[in-house]
Amino acid sequence: MDTNALKKFAQAARNLLIDQVTTKLDLVLDPASPVQREHPTAMKALNAAIARDGKRQVIEQVAYTWFNRFTALRFMDVNGYTTVGVVSPTGDQTRPELLAEAMAGNLPEGAPGSIAALLDGRTPSSDPQAEAYRQLLVHTCNQWHGPMPFLFEEIDDYTELLMPEDLLSQSSILAELRKVMTEDACQDVEIIGWLYQFYISEKKDQVFAGLKKNQKITAENIPAATQLFTPHWIVRYLVENSLGRLWLLNRPDSRLAERMDYYIAPEAPETDFLRIGKPEEIKVCDPACGSGHMLTYAFDLLHAIYEEEGYDATEIPALILTHNLKGVEIDDRAGALAAFALAMKAAAKLGRRRFLRMETKPDICVLQNVAFTDAEMQDVAAVVGKDLFTDELRETLLQFEQAKNFGSLIVPKLRDPAETLRVVEARDFGGDLLLKEVQARVIAVLRMAEALSPKYQVVVANPPYAGGKGLNDTLQGLCCANLVRDSSR
Repeated sequence: MDTNALKKFAQAARNLLIDQVTTKLDLVLDPASPVQREHPTAMKALNAAIARDGKRQVIEQVAYTWFNRFTALRFMDVNGYTTVGVVSPTGDQTRPELLAEAMAGNLPEGAPGSIAALLDGRTPSSDPQAEAYRQLLVHTCNQWHGPMPFLFEEIDDYTELLMPEDLLSQSSILAELRKVMTEDACQDVEIIGWLYQFYISEKKDQVFAGLKKNQKITAENIPAATQLFTPHWIVRYLVENSLGRLWLLNRPDSRLAERMDYYIAPEAPETDFLRIGKPEEIKVCDPACGSGHMLTYAFDLLHAIYEEEGYDATEIPALILTHNLKGVEIDDRAGALAAFALAMKAAAKLGRRRFLRMETKPDICVLQNVAFTDAEMQDVAAVVGKDLFTDELRETLLQFEQAKNFGSLIVPKLRDPAETLRVVEARDFGGDLLLKEVQARVIAVLRMAEALSPKYQVVVANPPYAGGKGLNDTLQGLCCANLVRDSSR
């Protein structure tokens, strides 16, 4: 894999996308823009996001979203998971196959009639092919929402309004994407992780340049400053000597060691180890999963374990995603890529048709900031009920106000969030929109608390690291408050 080419492309793509999204944002925010009246819901959400996060952050998020989608679609095109090339042409063609088929009258099932009207001239447009292709992309992303909602959210919001304009020229991001995401490069889903690291590399440099000027790392910049794509040999060493070791201790006759080049066998027999009866009992967690490299290799080892135990090959991917793998992450886009990488692992084992029928989704918990005011706590009490509204629950609900800052350092106070979650999810508040909204936030916190609470059989990670001087004040305060000093040293 030519990582130098990937780096050059990803850095250039980020700058190009940011420029194009910035241009689109200026256009849609113009009071005279027809978008204002044609898409009132999306505009309301856009204005709210700008008020909350600022223009620059919204632009970064939208650019990153489209970069993820384009790279994912290219990967699926190459590996045959799409019925026609969504971003890829066929043969010596230059247009994506999706557009070429539409121009020939073969529209995707359920595609809006406005696409045909653009292509046959019934709808005037200065660039009908470009506009038709944009609508085809939106339709395709919505179709993939069912199998992969974590990456292809239904597009009926401002991400659609801010989609880059130039997607068909020979200098477009898609043309450059195809040059580096070759068929050979796309044989390994690892390419997604490399592109992720290189995409944020320039922002990382900016953050570290700020550190030299005594500028602390803010919560929104933690991913760019601390996330690195772990080299494959390190991933293998860590996973083989944790997950692999645990299985071999429980199954001394297993042949798993034959595929683990970085496994270090114990010098003497061990008797004190965690007992595992069957593969489903092994819960593996990466508490700082990034784009999922640890989890995808754990998937490979687990698949081999299930095969050894005689499980039906068509059932193994869903069993792994249901019982074995959990990722926790603070970066929304990285979490989406981790889930995508695991989905592609399942697709590679099952084939397109079985994969599309598989209802199980990768279990990646992306932490979100959730806050409650003192007044809202009264509504929380009504939502959860007096018996469950304990001091532990109250403290837990307040622990996630800065979840994207603290990440997996949060240790939930509530001992059994799963049971509380089950009860709260079952409550029906009818038409009381206020209580429903509070209920949704309580559920969000309990799901995050559940991800950070269980005792996993294997925890494997290459966690983010940063010098204490670069931490923002609140994160530094949390670390200092929980630092355990060994007085014997």
